[in-house]
This record gives sequence, C-alpha cells and structure tokens, in this order.
Amino acid sequence: MDYDGLILGAGHNALVLQAYLCRAGLKVACIERRAVGGGGLTTEEHSPGFLHNTHSFYHRALTQMPWYRDLDLERRGARYIEPELNVALLTRDGEALEWWTDFEKTCGSIARFSRRDAATARRWRDAFEPIVERILTPEAQAPPLPPDQRRALLARSAAGRLLLDTSQLSPREFVLREFEHPVVQAGLLFFNGLREVDLREKGFGHHIPALLASKNKAQMCRGGSAQLARALVDAIEEAGGDILLATEPTQILVEGDRAVGVETRDGQRLKARHFVASSLNPQQTFLDLLPPEVLPQAWRDKAAAFRYNLLAPLFGLYLELEEAPMHRAAEAYPHLKQSFMVILGLDSPANFDAMLHHHKAGSMPPPVTWGSTPTLFDPSQAPPGQHTAFMWEKLPYALGNDPARWDVVKEVRGRQLLSHWAEHAPNIPDVLIDSFVRSPLDVERTLPNMYRGDLLVGAFAGDQVGYHRPFPGAGHYRGHLAGLYLCGSSCHPGGNITGLPGYNCAQVLFADLGLPGP
Repeated sequence: MDYDGLILGAGHNALVLQAYLCRAGLKVACIERRAVGGGGLTTEEHSPGFLHNTHSFYHRALTQMPWYRDLDLERRGARYIEPELNVALLTRDGEALEWWTDFEKTCGSIARFSRRDAATARRWRDAFEPIVERILTPEAQAPPLPPDQRRALLARSAAGRLLLDTSQLSPREFVLREFEHPVVQAGLLFFNGLREVDLREKGFGHHIPALLASKNKAQMCRGGSAQLARALVDAIEEAGGDILLATEPTQILVEGDRAVGVETRDGQRLKARHFVASSLNPQQTFLDLLPPEVLPQAWRDKAAAFRYNLLAPLFGLYLELEEAPMHRAAEAYPHLKQSFMVILGLDSPANFDAMLHHHKAGSMPPPVTWGSTPTLFDPSQAPPGQHTAFMWEKLPYALGNDPARWDVVKEVRGRQLLSHWAEHAPNIPDVLIDSFVRSPLDVERTLPNMYRGDLLVGAFAGDQVGYHRPFPGAGHYRGHLAGLYLCGSSCHPGGNITGLPGYNCAQVLFADLGLPGP
C-alpha cells in the first residue's frame, strides 16, 4: 500500500505529528509494534475498576501546548486537572515544603524554612518570568537554532545575557549558591532537576529559576493518561489517518539516497511518496532499521555513541486501597490531604549524592520516592469509595551489572517500598486490597525505545541538547537521507509528555513539503 508518509512508533510525539499531517490532507500511516498506541500514555486495569497509570502520569502544562488547542483534544476527551497544592515534600520531622499553583503560597511555605530563601525565590521568579515567556517557551516550540547563532541573539538583550550567565552553572551549583536551607535546596533540585537532567551537568543552571518563574504546574488527565492517546487517535482517524497496530517495522526502505518506505515483520512493503519519520531512538532508527551501506560511518558512529540517562530508570509500586493514604504530616497540616504529588525520603542534597553513588555501583539506594493518589482528584479511576495510589523511585537499571536480577528482586523491593511508605502513612497496611510493581527492566521490555529504562530517551548533556539532539548533524529533525525525519523524544526539546518533538518536526516537514503548517 502507498502513503504520502509513514511514521515509525505510535508514541504521543508520533501521534501529534500524524494528526497535523493528516489534517493538512496527507495520507499518513503510523506503524506500531504494540497492540495499542500512545507509548508511555498507558493506563492499566489491574483489578476490575482500578485504573493505574504505570508510566506517564504527571503532565506539566499540557493544556498550554499549542497542539492541545490546535487538535481540539479537550473536545475529544482529554480533560485535565491541575490541583492547587501541586507538590508536598514531607520531611522526617513532620514538616512539609509545599509547591502551590499560587506562587505566594509557595513562598509562604519556603519562608517557614528560611525567609531569606523565600525572598531569593521571589527575586529569581521576577527576573526569569520574561525569560520563560519570551525565550524558553518559544525555543521549546520551534526547531532549535545552531548554538553560535543562539548565543549571539541572546547576547543582544539583558534577559538573554542573564539566561546565558545562569546556564553556565549546573542545577546543583545554582541551588547551593543561591539558597541556604537544605530542605529548600533538595526540593528545588527535585521539583525540576531530578526528573530532567543530571544535577551536576553544567549548562542547566537556568532550569531552577525557570521552574520558579513558570506559571504551569503538574496536571493529570481525567480517566487516566491513556485518555490523551485516545483523543490523539480520534483526531487522526477523523482526518483519515491509519494506525497500523501489532505491526513491527524491520527495515526502512531506501532507493538511491532517499527513504521511500518500510518493510514489516510480516513481509509487507509499505511505500512512502514523500517521507518516513521515526519516533524511535537513534540506535533503532540508524543502526537497526537502515542498511549499513546507506549511511556514512560517521553517522552510524554518532548513533552508536548516543548516551542514556544514568538516573532515569523508574521503579513503581501501585496500590489498590479501601481508603486513601493518610500521611502523618496531615495531622498538623490538614490541607496536605489534598496534595497532588507527595515526596518522601528527601531532606537535603546529600540524598542525591547517595542516589548517584548507588546508580553508578548498580546497588539499591535509600528510598527517595514520589507519588500520588489519583482518585482523590478523579474518583472514576477506582470503584466507588475506593482508591488507587502509587509511589515511584529512581533505581539502577542493571543491579550488580545484571538487569535480569530485577525479575528476582522486584517483589522484594516492592515490599520495602511499601514499608517505607507506611512509615509516613501508617493506615496503608490496614486498607490495602492489592498491589503490583514495575521495574526498570519492565519499562524497557514494554517500550524498547526507552533503552536501559530511560523514560526520557537520551541523556541531557552538553552535546545532546538543542541543535545537537540527538547528535550533531541530526538536530534539525532530518536524518541524513532525503525523506527521512526524526520526531521522538531523542529530539529537541526531549522526553516527558510535551508533544513538542512531534510538533516541531511537523513545522520542518510542512516547510520541506511546501505546505502551510502549524
């Protein structure tokens, strides 16, 4: 069968790209090895009526994404909740550092630990608001500029120069330089840094003030994260697109120096008149699916050298409960019962040092966890009066240099994590109905593009960001061969549920095809 274009993988970035192309009148198919589309937008029914979001749950500022509005996804069933008490870091001594949608409430919480830190947070918020609005947000929503050109443009304004100066630091250096209280330091590093970049990596110091300045907080999708995938599929099908599920690509077909189609495991040869776009990781795209002779060796070497995040692998514990967890801290602060995200086991930056040591050694670190009770905000995700809850932590992919050990120890770690959680919420053992776990190895088995369990699909390092993501030469969503494009999380601006790699690839494809684009 012939199409105008083919897209490899049906994660959310691929679906965003396909929706735009189909709405422009192109005949496009998405090829997905799994029996369901959406990638990390997974909602599982473990027991009847209990829904669990086992990969992606926190969607930061998703309703502010241009594609969410353009594709009319709210009308299609993707409706979001943004709880006011967005995050609460619960300390061992019963205190709580709170992160609200109202910045003044956040500052009030910081002031309970340090008035100086509250004033510092407000100062950096004020300085970075125009930077977030006029520089960082537009940069994320467009193909990246070459680094020299970007630096020259930023150097022309005071805001740009402040961004460049702050970016010279690592997140850890920035936080330790600007803030004094260890709980505030740890909280700021976690709220953005831990889940995004290596906290020691220079070039990302601006992430902390940008977090303070951002008006957008974590959100959740009503009915489960899979509702977003269903809404994207609805937009695609309404525009005439095809999603070929349970169809595994085995080779990108090349004629001359042009990508012209895809061959599948069952022997189909699907032809693409204009393009093939891959949302897979660089090794899958350039090494597994392309014959060696069609790429320069330098490209193959760069793809092979693409690095993944040491701290990204995720371990999850998922609970089904007769009642919601009751954290001890809520006895002194009753409003904590309505906290969206709860962080446990984090009291100072030293916790990150221990975590890094254990990830390098392939051993188990002391628990630093975060999670939610989704049914406090969306009761539809459990039977009436009952609840689902989860806790996540970052754990090494290869325990003792052997990933297969996870199949032996994951239930043990799940029980340890449950005990850790019960120390903070002692009612959990009495109201527990059932539980299950997912290990970093389970993540890779389910979503192979997340190599070594890296949910961000590639490290954020100096040579794997912006114009050089995934690697120099491939950072503009084009893949060396004519007609070959990249649209996954290994592209700018990176992983998480933002849809922006797909959105930005759409801009490039529309320009190359001479079509009016988003």
